[in-house]
Amino acid sequence: MADLSKRLPHNVPGEFFVDDTCIGCDQCREVAPGVFRDAGGEATVHRQPDTAALRTSALQALLTCPVGSIGTLHRPELKAAIASFPLPVDENVFFCGYSSRNSFGASSYLIRREGGNVLMDSPRFTGPLVRRLEELGGVRWMILSHIDDIADHARFRRHFGCERVLHQREIRSGIADIEHQPTGDEPVSLDSELLLIPTPGHTRGHQVLLYRDRYLFSGDHLWYSPVRRRLAASRRHCWYSWPEQIESMERLRSRRFEWVLPGHGRRHHATAAGMQRSLTACIRWMKPVD
Repeated sequence: MADLSKRLPHNVPGEFFVDDTCIGCDQCREVAPGVFRDAGGEATVHRQPDTAALRTSALQALLTCPVGSIGTLHRPELKAAIASFPLPVDENVFFCGYSSRNSFGASSYLIRREGGNVLMDSPRFTGPLVRRLEELGGVRWMILSHIDDIADHARFRRHFGCERVLHQREIRSGIADIEHQPTGDEPVSLDSELLLIPTPGHTRGHQVLLYRDRYLFSGDHLWYSPVRRRLAASRRHCWYSWPEQIESMERLRSRRFEWVLPGHGRRHHATAAGMQRSLTACIRWMKPVD
């Protein structure tokens, strides 16, 4: 829980606040944009929740925060907010919440389906979420986009017996027992709905997941920038190769998708044609000027 004595000065007065342990992961602004906003790399409360909907979203953000930097003056009733997770995104796709500090607050998603539920990247292993996942049918696959966002993968494996998938180039000592380690740069079909697409660049073995040619779970490869109003990537946080990330982005132009669901950064929904235009604009920005 956040420490009132460390409350950031940008917070407006009232019940909710953010303290100085905030790591700027952006989760609270994604979950409750009506309450939280950016204040120079840290989150802050810009509006105290004055409706039931805003209060619920603020409590959902509190539960999602990976470092416990969101607090309240009085002990909140969390039962309804806890029961709301995982949060619906679209159709059978859900946002897990409960981000982990071990993945710097990366988003994790659940796909509910008859062929076995899928976790995309790892949320925090916490009792309320685990029990809810059990109620929803457990976890068959755990797709890990890259080494930075594996968080509590081993605990989910032990509990659910799920099969983890991480590209071989991301394997390090201590995680050599990952069940599936795709190699190379060619897409890999797990079944008729799930396509793994290697996207080296951010890291050497980064991969994205395309589900039903509609949902692109993009890890840290691609996200939506509200400022630029288009899809975006980060050269500053490209840990392996910017030229290879551009090539990986180019390969996505042959794929159809209507949702971008990243590990870090904002989600985005558009028509398939709109996504292609936005992706083309992103690639044009990424390429060096001759």
